Amino acid sequence: MADKTKKWPQNVPGKYYVDQECIDCNLCSEIAPDNFTVEEGEGHDYVFKQPASEQEEALCKEAMESCPVESIGQDGEE
Repeated sequence: MADKTKKWPQNVPGKYYVDQECIDCNLCSEIAPDNFTVEEGEGHDYVFKQPASEQEEALCKEAMESCPVESIGQDGEE
């Protein structure tokens, strides 16, 4: 389960975030490329844009549920 006290500072404020357990598998950025991206120099993904439509929300949720290390949370600050 993701820990919002350990989220990466690159995450934009909002509901979804990636925490420091991320293993840089890039699955989330493949599932929801409009919301997740890779931090090249540091080897992890993060949320660069919160979902703005029902489709983006569904893809972010799918990315969260697919994360192999459960490093994506949806209890961030709104």
